[in-house]
Amino acid sequence: MIPWKEIDRAEVPGNGSEVTLLVRDREFSIRTAGTELMNSRIHGSEAALAELACSRLDVKSGWQILIGGLGMGYTLAAALEQSGPDAQILVSELIPAVVRWNREYLGHLAGMPLADPRVRVEEEDVVKIIGKRKTAWDAILLDVDNGPAGLTRKANDRLYGKIGLKACFDALRPGGILAVWSCAADEAFTRRLKGCGFKAEIVSVRARKSGKGSRHTIWIGIKL
Repeated sequence: MIPWKEIDRAEVPGNGSEVTLLVRDREFSIRTAGTELMNSRIHGSEAALAELACSRLDVKSGWQILIGGLGMGYTLAAALEQSGPDAQILVSELIPAVVRWNREYLGHLAGMPLADPRVRVEEEDVVKIIGKRKTAWDAILLDVDNGPAGLTRKANDRLYGKIGLKACFDALRPGGILAVWSCAADEAFTRRLKGCGFKAEIVSVRARKSGKGSRHTIWIGIKL
């Protein structure tokens, strides 16, 4: 078997941990503390995050979409594919190295989505961006730290706890969609989502586009 080769590593702002980019033949992996966060062969559910959200939007044009977490660009690419020419998509990525990796090493995997003129990137905590404006977004797509029960749970409580979900609700336009990706189901999160005013839908999706692989969970919260 071909061994993994480390390309680069970088510190995660604010918590001192590191993320590492590795390659094996044409396969890429991003990991932290030995745990794989994402893999270029397994991205069906990341694309589904955007597809499920965009398919439920009542507004047909001029979408304003916020994506929390760039990853390898698959969610962004799917959002662009679903969006019209007048859409605007802002990607919030906390780790500057992840943005650089997409530009230098990973962009071809998802079709160079960062080169699309509809896209802007801010190297900022998505929590701060969500809190800046009310009724600003048609959709907010969150793929941060493996979901509500992620690896840095204490930090993510600001996003996936009641305060964070209320901020998402306020930041969405009426009829707007909050879509959240998770590596696993979480009944407590479903209750919080409903308690913050969202009509909640839970969708189980396969990790791979082929319909194979482990199951991931996507919550769709609709602001009525």
